[in-house]
Amino acid sequence: MARDSSATKARLLDAAFTEFATYGIAGARVDRIAETAQANKRLIYVYYGNKEQLFDAVLQRALATGSESVAFDVEDLPGYAGAVFDHLVERPELMRLVLWKQLERPGSTDAESSSYEGKIAEVRQAQEAGRIDAGVPAADVLTLVMGLSQAWFGAMGGPAAGTGWAAERLAEHRAAVVEAVRRITTPAPPADGA
Repeated sequence: MARDSSATKARLLDAAFTEFATYGIAGARVDRIAETAQANKRLIYVYYGNKEQLFDAVLQRALATGSESVAFDVEDLPGYAGAVFDHLVERPELMRLVLWKQLERPGSTDAESSSYEGKIAEVRQAQEAGRIDAGVPAADVLTLVMGLSQAWFGAMGGPAAGTGWAAERLAEHRAAVVEAVRRITTPAPPADGA
């Protein structure tokens, strides 16, 4: 019977996601990943190269899944921030993975840079059209939107800590994120006589 390499690759990526989110790149162990995936350790090297390349594949898949689940909407940045918050509530280990990436490999890939620059360009165009407040540079607007969306997941005892938050508490925090983004992106009313 032929092996299903796509199923094995998916199991390896799933196992590696959990391992990297828990231990980071330096602390992750290829043996544990292979054992959890019920795969031969050698296949990690065959399919992905070394541990760092496996991390890159895991991160790329996680970011692609996030982009598919939460489409960027420059016309509704408060709604986008709320959707990012919801996505992280569903997968708090994703924030841990991103934090490990920032700690251990702070640079950005070409794909990450390109995606970020594209979003900045969209924000800038919306500012020029008067749909987003132009008082803050577009790159700062995007950074603040993303930072606010993720803020509770880096907070002491926050959802990423795995302590479990009540739905009511999550709803309050989500509402605060959406309102904060609304405030920083809504254009100021024109001054009297303008």
